[in-house]
Amino acid sequence: MASELAITIGQYSDKGAKAENQDFHGAIIPDGPALALKGIAIAIADGISSSAFGRIAAESAVRSFLTDYYATSDAWTAKTAASRVIAATNSWLHGETRRARIASGTAADLDRGPDRGHVTTFSALVLKARKAHLFHVGDARISRLVGESLETLTEDHRLVLSAERSYLARALGMGAHVEIDYRALDLVEGDVFLMTTDGVHEVLAPTDLARALRRGHNDLPGAARTIAADALAAGSRDNITIQIVRVDRLPEIDAAENLAEADLEPPSIMPSVGDRLDGWHLEELLHASARSHVFQAREAASGERCALKILASDLRDDATARRRFLMEEWIAARVSNPHLLKAHPRKRPRSALYTTMALVKGRTLKDWMRDHPAPDLQSVQDIVIGIGKGLLALHRRQIVHQDLRPENVLLDADGHVTLIDFGAARVAGVEEGRAVAMAEAPVGTLQYAASEAFLGSVGRERSDLFSLGVLTYEMLTGRLPYGLDVTRTRTRRDQRRLAYRPAGSEDRHVPDWIEGALKKAVAIDPEKRHGDIAEFLHDLTHPNPAFVDKRGLALAERDPLRFWQGLSLSLAIALFIALAALAAG
Repeated sequence: MASELAITIGQYSDKGAKAENQDFHGAIIPDGPALALKGIAIAIADGISSSAFGRIAAESAVRSFLTDYYATSDAWTAKTAASRVIAATNSWLHGETRRARIASGTAADLDRGPDRGHVTTFSALVLKARKAHLFHVGDARISRLVGESLETLTEDHRLVLSAERSYLARALGMGAHVEIDYRALDLVEGDVFLMTTDGVHEVLAPTDLARALRRGHNDLPGAARTIAADALAAGSRDNITIQIVRVDRLPEIDAAENLAEADLEPPSIMPSVGDRLDGWHLEELLHASARSHVFQAREAASGERCALKILASDLRDDATARRRFLMEEWIAARVSNPHLLKAHPRKRPRSALYTTMALVKGRTLKDWMRDHPAPDLQSVQDIVIGIGKGLLALHRRQIVHQDLRPENVLLDADGHVTLIDFGAARVAGVEEGRAVAMAEAPVGTLQYAASEAFLGSVGRERSDLFSLGVLTYEMLTGRLPYGLDVTRTRTRRDQRRLAYRPAGSEDRHVPDWIEGALKKAVAIDPEKRHGDIAEFLHDLTHPNPAFVDKRGLALAERDPLRFWQGLSLSLAIALFIALAALAAG
């Protein structure tokens, strides 16, 4: 595709003046959705030469990164995915280091330090959409050609004791935990990145490297070999590894367009009950709106049933609507939780744009609230816990639902809660992969949208918390904590004027600690809300002393410590008086 990210890469590695090459390097340029969702990964490592395990450490670090990075959740950002993979690799290398020392069998070897272990420098470059993500530990380098000079983008992690003596201060495998330098840069077509081990950049000046890159612009593998030859000629006594990356083309489309079969179109005429579509028999219309139709469908061959969803014909040319439609199935197939709607596995290609999801029989929370205008606290807590667990599963994958409302919560006959409709969700990994940032207005029913959405802020985890707090408040009271006033605000000044309406009233008793939990969850300022959904669920089910109104309580209830201190003092005084009276008598 002409709009995909495209690069040219040149690589070369040699043992140089040493007997063995303990450097290792590699790159993966995926195609299809992985290119948009994960990007291109390039990595380089330099195992410490004083250890017999240096080569193993370098190769393990590069291979595990290039393999495991693409196995992480597509919903994660490049930073999250790469950092977790590198941290896991560090833990493994450190474990191997300790095992190697213990296997040596002498106490002296156990204290020899990292020179006996699986220790390596590591640097990686992930090119995703229009961003470069740099990850760095050690003294390999990532640089960028800027005009006539070379800009060093990483910092050497070396401890310099004198002009003649310096030590590697940070590397993979050196300790149980590792600090990873991270940096993100905007990409420009024509950018040239250079990755080198210290056998290159310690003997060649940046100006020499820049000159070689400019001369070899049209032959990057040849330029890498030239730089290696120049380093040897300049007296390098170390292994030599060079990677050159040139950005030839940047993407112009949204990465989410690659989430599924985006080239398909909805059926030209909306099917009806009794029709067939790709082997599915449409048995019942479950839901119809201006956005979509949902049918109960039965597969003729197996008899399996699913919820088959078809995008409304009027939205076939709406790019945003198509993206959201595809996103729902994409998320449902990647996040597994008992409280989240699951995708139904597809067994054959689709002839039109539709999705198949697990069939959940039940009613919406909106219907439940209509039938239970004054529910007991336990019932509300059970429902909110189910919703909260589903949201937490999304948040762990860096996904924000953004459309939490009663219509998007299903309850089956046993009261089990299932959160549905992920079409409006914000996925950090996909958002990062968009070539151009997209500003979207609040989605769903506005009365449940977080206050910051009306100021143009993108959805965050605490935005879902606000929506869950509003939903909980409404179940308990039948009202909204700010009425509809939040939906009319457009500035911070407007929002500062909003006043929270206490949940408790003459006809509704709400315990103080529940009131406190609700008020904090729906705070207008996101920073004043709970830290996450789990904290809110805990406060909703366990009385938080900070939320209890202590006015009117006996001292023993308001402040037990002061009560017992006062009682002890009173008893001591009484005893003193009694003893004095006995002495006087």
